[in-house]
Amino acid sequence: MILDGKLVRDEILNDLKEKIKDNNYRIKLAIILVGDDEVSKIYIRNKENACKFVGIDVEKFVFSSDTKQSEIEKLIDKLNNDEFITGIILQSPVPNNIDFDKCCNLILPNKDVDGFTENNIYNLYLNRDTILPCTVKGIIYLLNYYKIPIDGSNVVIVGRGNIVGHPLSLALLNLNATVTVAHSKTKDLASITKNADILISATGTPHLIKDNMIKKGATVIDVGVSRVNGEIIGDVDFLNVKNEARYITPNPGGVGPMTVAMIIDNLVCMYERRINNG
Repeated sequence: MILDGKLVRDEILNDLKEKIKDNNYRIKLAIILVGDDEVSKIYIRNKENACKFVGIDVEKFVFSSDTKQSEIEKLIDKLNNDEFITGIILQSPVPNNIDFDKCCNLILPNKDVDGFTENNIYNLYLNRDTILPCTVKGIIYLLNYYKIPIDGSNVVIVGRGNIVGHPLSLALLNLNATVTVAHSKTKDLASITKNADILISATGTPHLIKDNMIKKGATVIDVGVSRVNGEIIGDVDFLNVKNEARYITPNPGGVGPMTVAMIIDNLVCMYERRINNG
């Protein structure tokens, strides 16, 4: 069965659009882009389109690749203190002259749409209420939507990055999964992945996951994105693996749309927390 991220995204956005309209929410997202990375521009356009659809205002700040870090830090401080800004996104990747982690951690935790600040990650580690990274939240939402059990399942995550693999492992542990994290130094990867009830790959290595690497009837989530000859290729050899998996995400059309939906969901949650806390 195909886990259709586009279908689920559309349901989420339609529901959030109604909530925003019915409650007259005044939500505004600030997006900071440094440099001219073409893929980042596509991601930002997707975020802008989703915001426009549900009725969220967007203010975009675009800087050249030679911009000094002090300028980005100054802008973030200004946005932190702007009561009309609900959330802030610093689009990654950034040029080498910008310290992404340092700049990201300047964003107030309650305006951190991506859930990347140390404060939010620390709360995730302690299993406290926090803002989940959008891809992590999207994967969990997709599994719940299709009623795929997480509690008690053996989950293998291939990839230990700070954006997906690492925070996803914490989030799934908090939901009572038994989690194994594999990576580029893992020996005999197939012997690990074959034990997974849920296999999630987030490496950016085209067709890393083959049909002989999964357990029959497993759920396979493909997070990786690579471009080969202008075509988007996932980590999973979809055409062959789908015959072995019970559930599988397409790529594109699986996790990507869910990430965009969770940006909107995070913004609405952040806005509601603010108005409820006065």
